[in-house]
Amino acid sequence: MLFTTTAHSQQEYTVACLAFYNLENLFDTLDTEGVNDFEFTPEGPNVYNSAVYYDKLEKLSRVISEIAANYTPDGPALIGVSEIENITVLEDLIRQPSIARRNYKIIHQDSKDGRGVDVALLYQAKYFTPDTTHYYSLVKSKDGEPVSYSRDILICQGKLLGEPIAVSVNHWPSRSGGEQATAHLRKKAASYNRYFLDSLATYHQIENAIVMGDLNDDPTDKSVRQCLGGRRTKETLVRTEMYNPYENYYRKGLGTTAYRNAWSLFDQIIISQSLVNDESDLKYYKAEIFNPSYLTQKTGNFKGYPYRSYSFGKYIGGYSDHFPVYVLLVKPK
Repeated sequence: MLFTTTAHSQQEYTVACLAFYNLENLFDTLDTEGVNDFEFTPEGPNVYNSAVYYDKLEKLSRVISEIAANYTPDGPALIGVSEIENITVLEDLIRQPSIARRNYKIIHQDSKDGRGVDVALLYQAKYFTPDTTHYYSLVKSKDGEPVSYSRDILICQGKLLGEPIAVSVNHWPSRSGGEQATAHLRKKAASYNRYFLDSLATYHQIENAIVMGDLNDDPTDKSVRQCLGGRRTKETLVRTEMYNPYENYYRKGLGTTAYRNAWSLFDQIIISQSLVNDESDLKYYKAEIFNPSYLTQKTGNFKGYPYRSYSFGKYIGGYSDHFPVYVLLVKPK
């Protein structure tokens, strides 16, 4: 743990970093029966072999090792991840030399997503003690169609630095087929988060909550603003609203992923009202987009974008097509 001093109070605090990172198709190299993962196999069009897999693991672990390292040498106490195929790739990731000493634990289950990609939560036991975990399978098919699912929503209830908290990890349905054609699915995911967090607060008195993920919507979209209750300022929040520090980044033109020369800020960490007022010893301190120079592509068609793993079906040795994000929570010593 790192003890730091604020400029305002000279009070010593324990710092906990909570991060989220879309790992851009972290698959194993096997063709798994019942899962549409052939493109990420050695025989598939991406020629996704062991050399690619282990290079990608090394690169992703480097990024994780450096997130918030200027605030705490332990890096993220919790990190939500998306676009991972199974628990095996996570086990291989946390064993990478750059982060192995942190002894990350894994919370994960295989979802019903057709491509076999999931969300998961990694945590350091010295900071976080999980209690219960709930998974919500989000149906994305229309009535009358064969049932199909998006990625699960993972909500873990536990204690962070000894304080009760709920952490929700998300990868909401994509905009494939058009933003408006799929907007109802992201609203559905947001409304479920809102319902579950309200229930925790009402029936279990757990007010502290974090919603993190690749939301496939920006901070100003209706799913985030209306259904989840995200707000850009923290001074006037009511209990059913949440503070979204990434809205101000978005309004400044910053983002975490890019498409057709336009930035989006789909990767967000949104914070309950209790963590930004005086109700809890655990308090929000700041939020960042982690985008050092080496995570930006320097040449080619995607110059200036996040440095991705693949470009037009060819492995180019990048990291991910998303930048990670993180927030710092602090507790008085």
